[in-house]
Amino acid sequence: MQVTLADGERVDARIKGKRLKPVCGDRVAVEPLDMESDWLITAIEDRRSALTRPNMRGDIETLVANFDLLVVVAAPEPRPDWFIVDRYIGGAELNDADALLVMNKRDIGLDSYREELAYFAELGYGSLEVSAEQSLGLDALTTAVSGRTAVFVGQSGVGKSSLINCMIDGEPQRVASISDKHREGRHTTVNSAMLDLRGGGKLIDSPGVRDYAPGLTEDTNVQRVFVEIDKASSDCRFANCMHLKEPGCAVKDGVESGTISERRLESYRRLLRLKNDLTRGRY
Repeated sequence: MQVTLADGERVDARIKGKRLKPVCGDRVAVEPLDMESDWLITAIEDRRSALTRPNMRGDIETLVANFDLLVVVAAPEPRPDWFIVDRYIGGAELNDADALLVMNKRDIGLDSYREELAYFAELGYGSLEVSAEQSLGLDALTTAVSGRTAVFVGQSGVGKSSLINCMIDGEPQRVASISDKHREGRHTTVNSAMLDLRGGGKLIDSPGVRDYAPGLTEDTNVQRVFVEIDKASSDCRFANCMHLKEPGCAVKDGVESGTISERRLESYRRLLRLKNDLTRGRY
């Protein structure tokens, strides 16, 4: 593990004990080791934000910490999974962080996704259309992340590392092509890495995924992940309405009137089922 010291020097570091689990973005206390070049991580400062997910055992693990902008990258190829986009944006909402939707590979064509992009814009989420390969829209993306600590997330193969390579100083990130057999992305980023943005700010390149869900506990209010559902829920007949089969549900009324996306309601219900499975130990 590498740590950047206060003077900017990057050093290799070990972790003191088994209970400390630092992640990319953490602020840590370190001390030099006698007669060695390595340093020792002795403590982790409180996190102001943390992107989490459930692991294979159903326990919640932290992926990255202390970010203020979550950049969700999608592309026409591999085909966007909007349910994953919803969940990443929800991860920003749960952390009171900003979210930005970036559609890469705009040279391939984005016309079939205009409706989804327009809906996210109505919810207040910014979006950019860019092409790393053709260097289109990159100035706007660089401006959007400048001075921030931004985490780049998304499906494998959407071009996160290619975009980041256009904006950073130092050694470029490894990239790979789409799998020809299934037109799916290949994992190229194995571990999250914090990189210096040219002109100021930090970028965290996280591994690509084929699925993602934020870490949910029994106390998590899944409505917070979906801002329009959270807002409409105040008009439901019952304060504890889950927007499933309850009468007088303002969220279902919103879907029928066209003000709330039916797909987003289904996305909410899927995440609610996942939360229930997690809390019951069935993940």
